[in-house]
Amino acid sequence: MPETKIFSGSNTPLLAQSIAKSYGQALGDLTLAKFSDGEMSPSYNESIRGCNVFLVQSTNPSADNLLELCLMIDAAKRASAYKVCAVIPYFGYARQDRKDRPRVSIAAKLIANMITSAGADRIMTCDLHAGQIQGFFDIPLDHLNGSAIFVPYLKSLDLGNLIFASPDVGGVGRTRSYAKHFEVEMVVCDKHRKRANEVASMQLIGDVEGKDVVMIDDLVDTAGTMCKAAQIIMDKGASSVRAIATHGVLSGKAYDNIENSVLSELVITDTIPTMQTSSKIKVLTVADLFAKAIHAVTGNTSISSLFI
Repeated sequence: MPETKIFSGSNTPLLAQSIAKSYGQALGDLTLAKFSDGEMSPSYNESIRGCNVFLVQSTNPSADNLLELCLMIDAAKRASAYKVCAVIPYFGYARQDRKDRPRVSIAAKLIANMITSAGADRIMTCDLHAGQIQGFFDIPLDHLNGSAIFVPYLKSLDLGNLIFASPDVGGVGRTRSYAKHFEVEMVVCDKHRKRANEVASMQLIGDVEGKDVVMIDDLVDTAGTMCKAAQIIMDKGASSVRAIATHGVLSGKAYDNIENSVLSELVITDTIPTMQTSSKIKVLTVADLFAKAIHAVTGNTSISSLFI
C-alpha cells in the first residue's frame, strides 16, 4: 500500500495539523515561499514519490488560497506522487453555481476545472453550498456532512421544545434532514434579496411559539440574513434561537451583527479560521471527520459510516 502523507497550505494550518494528528502522523515538510512581488512557489522538502498525498487547503477568497492549492497539486504531480487528493474543507466560490442573471460567470464550475487541470486525482470537501457542484468534477469527490459534528452537540444541549428553521427556501432540504433525524417540525424564513448580502424582505412560514429554534445553514457570511431571521423568530414568540453553520466566512460586520443579535449562540466549524473571538460564537472541529475519511480512502473502505 502506498505511503500516506498530509501537507498543509497557508490558509488552514491549524486544522491541517489537527487532521494529521487525528490520522496518526505529523504534517509533511512543505515550504511555501514567496517572491517579493507576491508570486508563490511551494516546494516539498521530502520525497513523495509513489505516495498518496493529501493537501489541506480551504479556498475561501482571496484567490491566493486557490492558486496556492493548484501550485501545490502541480508540484506534487511533478514530484511523482502516486495520487493527489485536494482536501478542501471550505470550497470557495460555491455560491456562484449557476447563471441566475445574464452575463455572469459560473465560478464554481471554473474552480472545479482549475483544480482538476492542476492534476488533482480526488477531492474531499464538506457541506458544499449546493450539492450538485459534485457534478462539476469528473474525478472522485468525497462530500462530507457537517451533521456528523453538529448532531451530537445538539443532543448534548437537550433542548426541550426543539424545532428547526431554514433561513431561506434554498436550505429547506438541509434543514429537513435535521428535523427528520430529531423527529421534530421545521419552519422556513422566506426572504427576498435586492442584491448580494442585502435582504429586502423576510417572512416566517410556520409556528415557533414557545419553541427552542435552531437555524441550519451551510455558511454564514455577513450574518445579516441570519440575525434578521433570528429577530423575526423571537418576535413570533420563540423561547430561544440559535444557529448552526458549517462554514464561518464572517466578513464585513458579521461579528458585530452576531454580538448585537438575539441569537443565543452561533455554532460553526474550523473549516475557515476565525479572525476574532466572540462570546456568542462556538467553534467545533472537523479534524476527526476528515482524518477518518482519509483513513477510509487510503484503506479503500466505505465512508458511509461517517454520515448521520
